[in-house]
Amino acid sequence: MTVRRWQLAHGRSLEFGADALVMGILNVTPDSFADGGRHFTPETALAQAARMRGEGATIIDVGGESTRPGARPITAKEEQERILPIIEALAADGATVSVDTYRAETARMAVAKGAHIVNDVWGAQREPDIARVAADTGAGFVLMHTGRERQKEPDVIADQFAFLEKSIAIARAAGVPEANIVLDPGFGFAKETAADNLELMARFEELHALGFPLAVGTSRKRFVGSVTGRADSDDRDVGTAATSVILRMKGAVLFRVHNVAINVDALRMTDAMLAHMPSQG
Repeated sequence: MTVRRWQLAHGRSLEFGADALVMGILNVTPDSFADGGRHFTPETALAQAARMRGEGATIIDVGGESTRPGARPITAKEEQERILPIIEALAADGATVSVDTYRAETARMAVAKGAHIVNDVWGAQREPDIARVAADTGAGFVLMHTGRERQKEPDVIADQFAFLEKSIAIARAAGVPEANIVLDPGFGFAKETAADNLELMARFEELHALGFPLAVGTSRKRFVGSVTGRADSDDRDVGTAATSVILRMKGAVLFRVHNVAINVDALRMTDAMLAHMPSQG
């Protein structure tokens, strides 16, 4: 497997290669779809982060605003008050930290507090200045395809290319080094049906033509529940782990999940099997 190094802020880097990387989701929100309110206080948030790191999470992704449909919008000040103390404490403890935000101001403040990665669910297309923050700080930059701004291409992969190529152009124009960029196809974000998400998963290899490492976030998404019959998001972790295995086989390198332990185990088994497969060519 080709090894690539992902450059991050504060002189840190991570290696994409033989081992999948897991990003543990830390929602410091009262209303996120899967775990809203559970980690809303600094004490519970930091305890959950420690648990996820102990279970094998390489990165802790800290978000302060829910992206679920119908969630109450919050101000930048509210978002910053929720996440900045957590980011500062995690960075001081040596964690590799990602900030889940589309706001340029929040991203800049988060990196100043120690965050290494900016994870933008709007792919730099809501506040393009966030790309300048990534360029100025050297942060890793995750650009996600969000269905809220779909190009409405009838083909699911054509839609990915139409959106993500625009995001890449914004990042390049701002001066973000290519070694800092990771792409995320945005499973579950206004892909209208379970079939849309399943087609995206089935054709995932086609996204490698964009030329960047690929992250995925299928964790506890509605389409997983549709397939497995699990109405409660907490019951979708086994289905999520199955998607992690499938997408690792198709070349994904970074997995954003709620249940770190089950996905780490599933991915370790997948990586062990991949290491024993005959080399191609």
